[in-house]
Order: sequence, then structure tokens, then C-alpha cells
Amino acid sequence: MFVINDPKTGKSYKKEGDCQIYMSKKIGDKVEGNGIGMKGYELEITGGSDSEGFPMRKDVSSYGRKKPLVVSGVGAKAKDKGIKQRKTVHGNLVDETINQLNLKVIKFGRDEIEKALGLVVEEEAKPTEKVSEEEVKEEVKEVPAKEEKRKTEEKPVEEKKEEIPEKKVEAPQDEKN
Repeated sequence: MFVINDPKTGKSYKKEGDCQIYMSKKIGDKVEGNGIGMKGYELEITGGSDSEGFPMRKDVSSYGRKKPLVVSGVGAKAKDKGIKQRKTVHGNLVDETINQLNLKVIKFGRDEIEKALGLVVEEEAKPTEKVSEEEVKEEVKEVPAKEEKRKTEEKPVEEKKEEIPEKKVEAPQDEKN
């Protein structure tokens, strides 16, 4: 996988691919973008990480992982000022264990970066007709007038009440024998 940074816009783009095409290159080397489909582009390797997530460190000149004493920088958090720590980092040379390679664009090609990487560019919205405020106000005024017409056109339905004759119900009387 490649992470390509565009210094003009500050955006980064992800591109799937095999980092071994830049085998034996080191951090700071300039490479051509043709290998990853970016014709005409020139890129610089700025870092990366291996399969276990250990970062590449520019000042460790070797393949594979090492455990140097470091004070600060890539792969180290400064606990206290001047305290050295032994941290595991990957050397600055690209080998078969590198899973992510960070690249920075130095020279731009003819195509835009999105197009060169094969990313889908959304179509621009078509311009809409400009409507003046007066036309909008007229439309707003017309809508209630139409609704009033509808109300007057609709005749209220007369409700027919059916008269139900009331029946007299007599309460049962207790018979005393």
C-alpha cells in the first residue's frame, strides 16, 4: 500500500499496490511514479512501516528491525528530557517486509493526481437557472391564492342526521306475592 502526499493541497491519497517495486530504495530517495500508475510524476520516499507496524527510521541504515537507543523522533516518545530509550524500529531500506510506503510528490505529471491514481472524480453540478427575488416572491404569493380558490370551490358536505325514534323502556317492577 502506498500513501501519496500532495504538498500543494495537503491531501494524502491511498493506493493499493506492492511496495517491493521500490526494493532496496531508502528514505529520501527519489523514484518515478510509473511503477504505481502515475506517469510523469516524480516521488520521494518519506517513510513507511513494516508488516507488524514498526515505523521506518531514516537514521537507522539497514534492512529489517533494529533496537537503537533513541532520545526522540520516529518510533519514540520522550518520557523526560534527554532520557534514552531502546525502541524497535525498521531500517531505512525498503525490503519484503514493508507493507506501507509513504511518498511525497516532487514533480507533477500532466494529469491530476486523482486521475493518475484512477480515483473516481465526481461530476460537477450543472449550473442552475438564476431566479430573481421578485419571481420567488410572486411564486410565494400565488400559492396561497390557489389554496383559497380550492377552499371556496369545495362545498361542505351537508350532514344528514337520521332521526331515530326513541323507545320508552320501562323498568321492570318487582312483583310482590
